[in-house]
Amino acid sequence: MTRFWIGAPRFGLLLSACVALTALASTPSQAAAKIQRLISPGGIEAWFVQDATVPLIAMEYAFSGGAAQDPAGKSGVGNMVASLLDEGSGDLDSKTYHERLDRRAIELSFSSARDYFRGSLRMLKDNKDEAFDLLQLALTSPHFDPTDVERIRGQVISGLRRDTSSPSALASRKFLEIAFGDHPYSRQATGTLDSVATIDVADMKNYVGRVIAKDTLRIAVVGDVDADTLGKLLDKTFGGLPAKSKLTPISDVQAAKPPQRAFIPLDVPQTVVTFGGPGIRRHDPNFMAAYVVNHILGGGSSSRLYKEVREKRGLAYSVYDALLWMDHSALFAGNTGTRADRAGETVDAIEKEIRRMAEDGPTQKELDEAKSYLKGSQMLALDTSSKLASGMLQYQLDKLPIDYIEKRNAIVDAVTLDDAKKAAKQLWGQGLLTVIVGRAPQAAAQPAAAVPKAN
Repeated sequence: MTRFWIGAPRFGLLLSACVALTALASTPSQAAAKIQRLISPGGIEAWFVQDATVPLIAMEYAFSGGAAQDPAGKSGVGNMVASLLDEGSGDLDSKTYHERLDRRAIELSFSSARDYFRGSLRMLKDNKDEAFDLLQLALTSPHFDPTDVERIRGQVISGLRRDTSSPSALASRKFLEIAFGDHPYSRQATGTLDSVATIDVADMKNYVGRVIAKDTLRIAVVGDVDADTLGKLLDKTFGGLPAKSKLTPISDVQAAKPPQRAFIPLDVPQTVVTFGGPGIRRHDPNFMAAYVVNHILGGGSSSRLYKEVREKRGLAYSVYDALLWMDHSALFAGNTGTRADRAGETVDAIEKEIRRMAEDGPTQKELDEAKSYLKGSQMLALDTSSKLASGMLQYQLDKLPIDYIEKRNAIVDAVTLDDAKKAAKQLWGQGLLTVIVGRAPQAAAQPAAAVPKAN
């Protein structure tokens, strides 16, 4: 299941939690493999699937904290840390560190998601010692060299400047501001032009000291390594980290009550519409019913929104929505893009279809087809070492049992039509929070200003 991210261009800027799921090896039997709970000699816990099908190892791990731990007024600190941990550490400068990664085809990355600071490590089995050594250096002795800091800062600021003319980016930011007000969830993980300019090395070192600690560490490993060897590698890599994090408490928050609508003028041919509202928390008894009925509404090319907005009316190339859940809140959120002069019609069509679902719920046929799809897609979602490791990590972060993969289809099957109707009313009965970015209504009927052709 998706947690606080949607695989669509630019919408990840709203969610700021997209994890790259690059496939290392196609091993369809992995999802059915038994997940072990491994405890290293030093007491570090990991969920682990040993698979010798191919000589590869994939590890996903996370520390509680993420972008929500960025100091007020300095959003983007976690993102800067994630971009700089592999820019030189220990006795290696940035160039030498990356040369060692490249020489052994080791894939190492970090990201600051909404609630978690995450990392990925992938390598050939024969290169595991060097891969884990390089990760240990990055986590325990990053340089934050001024030259590297300014280079990364420049890259981040360049992206933020591009966002000022991106309708999707503007819609994403405004949607979070409306939904969460002054709560940390309203801030973008990448920061702002003003905040990123003020982040210094002391801010980043403070963030590392507060967030990177063993007490909130969660690990998932899939690949060609035995339990004894993996336990030693985990101790060597994570054993020297501080025992306790020093996180700033984050309060629970309910997203703003719909309906609300905001318009941001931007002279672009295509108008972007971001819509959503309060969601359902991951451990709410109605969560799975909500997950199923949301798939019916906006989960793909067979969804109601897709049929109504694209197929029947030809208003947009794509339209979708998804449930997004966080540690302290939940949303549903969707997105589409349409011609400027048809933006009003598009919003009306979306609102009408969502209102119909809230009032009537799905049909039994729709429910049965959605359940069948969601059960079958589970195996495809976990068919590589990297995907399985990411899924196992997410289940830990969501505080689900280690055998959840085995139980999940039965939970989907248990959703009744009454459950689905109740969830639909809970999700969509109040209307929508809507952000529209594009040309003003009076200008929408006019063509965009022509751009002179180069001679």
